[in-house]
Amino acid sequence: MELHAPLISTVRSPPFLLHRRFPHRFAISLCSTPRVTLADSLQKETLQTLEWPSICRQLAAFTSTPMGLHAARNANIPIGRSSGESRKLLDQTAAALAIPVPLDFSGIEDVTGIVDVSVSGELLSIREICTVRRTLKAARELFEQLQNISSNHERYTPVLEILQKCDFLMELEQKINFCIDCKFSVILDRASEELEIIRSERKGNMENLESLLKQVSSQIFQAGGIDRPLVTTRRSRMCVGVRASHRNLLPGGVLLNVSSSGATYFMEPKEAVELNNMEVRLSNHEKAEEKAIFSMLTSQIAESKTEIKYLLDRILEIDFAVARASHARWLSAVRPNLVSKPSKCIESGGVDYLSVNIEGIQHPLLLEASFRASSDFVESNSSHSRNGTMNSELLPGPYDFPVPIDIKIKCGTRVIVISGPNTGGKTASLKTLGLASIMMKAGMYLPAKKNPSLLWFDLILADIGDHQSLEQSLSTFSGHLSWLWKILEVVSEDSLILIDEIGSGTDPSEGVALSTSILQYLKDRVSLAVVTTHYADLSLMKETDSRFENAAMEFSLETLQPTYRVIWGSTGESNALRIAESIGFDAEIISCAHAWVQRLMPDKMQKRKGLLYQSLMEERSRLEAQAGRAASLYRDVMHLYNEIQEEAVDLAQREELIKATETQLIRIEIRSGISQIEDIVNEFEKQLRNARTDEFNSLLKQSESAVASVVEAYRRTKVFPIGGTPASSYMPQIGEKVNVKGLGYKFATVVEVDEDDGTVLVQCGKMKVRVDISSICLPPPSVKDATRNSAPHMKKTGQRSRSSRNFPKDNSDEVVSYGPVIQTSKNTVDLRGMRVDEASRQLKLAIGATGSNSILFIIHGMGTGVIKECTLEILGKHPRVEKFEQESPMNYGCTVAHIK
Repeated sequence: MELHAPLISTVRSPPFLLHRRFPHRFAISLCSTPRVTLADSLQKETLQTLEWPSICRQLAAFTSTPMGLHAARNANIPIGRSSGESRKLLDQTAAALAIPVPLDFSGIEDVTGIVDVSVSGELLSIREICTVRRTLKAARELFEQLQNISSNHERYTPVLEILQKCDFLMELEQKINFCIDCKFSVILDRASEELEIIRSERKGNMENLESLLKQVSSQIFQAGGIDRPLVTTRRSRMCVGVRASHRNLLPGGVLLNVSSSGATYFMEPKEAVELNNMEVRLSNHEKAEEKAIFSMLTSQIAESKTEIKYLLDRILEIDFAVARASHARWLSAVRPNLVSKPSKCIESGGVDYLSVNIEGIQHPLLLEASFRASSDFVESNSSHSRNGTMNSELLPGPYDFPVPIDIKIKCGTRVIVISGPNTGGKTASLKTLGLASIMMKAGMYLPAKKNPSLLWFDLILADIGDHQSLEQSLSTFSGHLSWLWKILEVVSEDSLILIDEIGSGTDPSEGVALSTSILQYLKDRVSLAVVTTHYADLSLMKETDSRFENAAMEFSLETLQPTYRVIWGSTGESNALRIAESIGFDAEIISCAHAWVQRLMPDKMQKRKGLLYQSLMEERSRLEAQAGRAASLYRDVMHLYNEIQEEAVDLAQREELIKATETQLIRIEIRSGISQIEDIVNEFEKQLRNARTDEFNSLLKQSESAVASVVEAYRRTKVFPIGGTPASSYMPQIGEKVNVKGLGYKFATVVEVDEDDGTVLVQCGKMKVRVDISSICLPPPSVKDATRNSAPHMKKTGQRSRSSRNFPKDNSDEVVSYGPVIQTSKNTVDLRGMRVDEASRQLKLAIGATGSNSILFIIHGMGTGVIKECTLEILGKHPRVEKFEQESPMNYGCTVAHIK
């Protein structure tokens, strides 16, 4: 698909996609005159010069169909041939950008080749026919998806309208689906009445044939003619296997094949000959009928050629719209405003008219390179970041490269003369303007700030680079002149002309004269011409004609390096002598050069201009620094604001999560308590069966005591709210952990207490908030105790039973309470099956992790007794073990330790 800007304003070309359906008509339109042909050739060369194919390859990464990928890689992206078409493309991009869900292009394939094959009269295969059906179905489902999305809002209509007038050929899709099972790639019996009859007769004939051959094969097996019944196919005919020595068992049979050893003959019994013949005839009839069905479907696909290709064009149009939207999202680009002349722009100091107003635009290819560079930089320094040695100051900022430039051209300006030093960015600025104009025509967003606006240009022609040709005996200067002559032949009042280093490569005086003449010629014949030059005389044309304007590439006199920014309305200096001096040229050479400059400009005007320019640049730098500091402060404030907002939004969710977690823990403990009580009851019933009558009361009391111990262990000594108890008259201390109602009872640290106004400054994470003392709650005692312990200790004691946390150590001389001797999964360590060293290590870890004044059950089993001996030895020596009790009749293979 070859799509470029219209060649001249007087040529009315067909819509940008019609040439795919009517290539001959499109070619005739383009080649109607030699001038149009020349303009088309120059436009194609300009697209190459401005690296438009590279932008298309960027877009190719965001396409969703094979057609879109192929077209984008070949730079065949549609470009509007009028301002109306470009606006339509921009509207489609905006609509695609607003679509809330990804569009489903799966199943859509480029079936153009398949359709062309069908038109040629060649039969299509099942795979090709199913590909057409799958594409038609996917296109219809895509349209239905767009309909569902557009039903909620009209802003998606520009994308929906693309498919509204399409014929989705549902009848053809249904016919293919009726005739072919595309999942298994077979023609269905229902495809035709004749095929259904043939397959039914063939099935019955095959059943009779198989039944006959199985019966014959069984008779041969019973007669010892074969090791096992064998029915097979040889030479496309059903037969049976028989030993060579017993072939007489099949009198009149037909020999079809012999095994490699010669011991087995594959013979067709005479009774099966007619049935096999019938199978061959029916098989041939079936193939003929299937071929007829293929022919019918191929013919219908060929008849639908126009509708199918039109549908593919529309799908390609949607694919490009979605790809442009994804490309804009990737570049953080904004929609350009296509304006008519003049464009009104209100600025400070009055009303001005701008034909081009683009702020902070960056070249898309340079921006892509900066993305890759940033990615490589972060990846190469990932190891440093893990070690904490990467310097954050080395990270590239988001606008370090490429440098964003502003393009502001007043209405009525026809020629812009850009001056400045070499490698200062003049050529890049030219390409950026040209590429932005093409991207806007193609409906693409621009990587710029705010709302860029620019004119629509019918032709965008550029003279950039070296046009030297040894084959045509053209020097660099001759090549430029030849190219400029061609440009002047085809320009119109709506054209944009870009010329780099105009008049260079020859005698300066003649170069200035020729350049001046060319620019005077262009000012009356084009919409806008932008040229770069080192000739200072060209900058003086502004003084005599308001249609000329100057611009300069900024150059830092402090670092002697270009800043790559465009200063509109200013004249730049080449700064050749300053650069030569910084490189290290001999002082005598520099002095002599300065003397020549004084002779050439005795009025010192150039020096005064340079000083004024330097002063303006210093003032500009100062203002930019102030603006940068203000922007940094604003970002810090917004960052803090967003952080507070996120914390506030998250409070309710955290409260619900804490409630759910606590509820789940309580349910787990209830189930555990019930399970323990059931074990006690079962044990009581078991003992009751074998006990004497006088032991019943004793067993009953033991069971009741055990059940009471379990109930007591899981009873909360005091119920606290989620946030703790309110601190009514309590005055918090600095550094104390408290709960704050306004933060969803989240833990916070007291930073400052103001008793006069009754407020407290608390810190929660990175956020500091001043709250009223009445909004502070004391945390539950268990939480307060936990905050005094270290994090590792909390992890160790996390396995303690809830009962142990409810019995704090008493500092009095009374006997220490260890809580009820109830075994749970939390206070049990199982050493069975371990080696001695492993069991020793696990037991020591369990003792260390058990909380103070707690019970630890050590299961060592009966076995050989080695683990038991190791356990008793460790318990006898460990400083935290107060005492331990060995097995009891109720608890064989388990030792109970009392931990201090």
